[in-house]
Amino acid sequence: QVQLAESGGGLVQAGGSLRLSCAASGRSFSMYTMAWFRQAPGKEREFVAAIIWSGGTTSYADSVKGRFTISRDNAKDTVYLQMNSLKPEDTAVYYCTARYQYGGSYLYSGVRDYNYWGQGTQVTVSS
Repeated sequence: QVQLAESGGGLVQAGGSLRLSCAASGRSFSMYTMAWFRQAPGKEREFVAAIIWSGGTTSYADSVKGRFTISRDNAKDTVYLQMNSLKPEDTAVYYCTARYQYGGSYLYSGVRDYNYWGQGTQVTVSS
């Protein structure tokens, strides 16, 4: 089992940048595929980005491709989301999530595909 804690959210102007971090505690972080989802008020939770357990493969939602970068440091049990060129429509609560997937190569993008969730961190982008 793994526990997740996000940090780094805040208020930023459009065009600015933020870096979210997600610290994991528990066992075998390097065996988990990690992902970020977000949920805006009145909307369903949606996929943002994912990174395979080894860090070798990533995937992104079309809405953030080219602006956001997901990365991980298995030595620090931490996953990051670098967000650049932020837009007001990026405003949401961002959640870190994990799925045990050691040895697999497919990157999942569904809410139900992930087992462990953090509490979320608010990102607000002003226009």
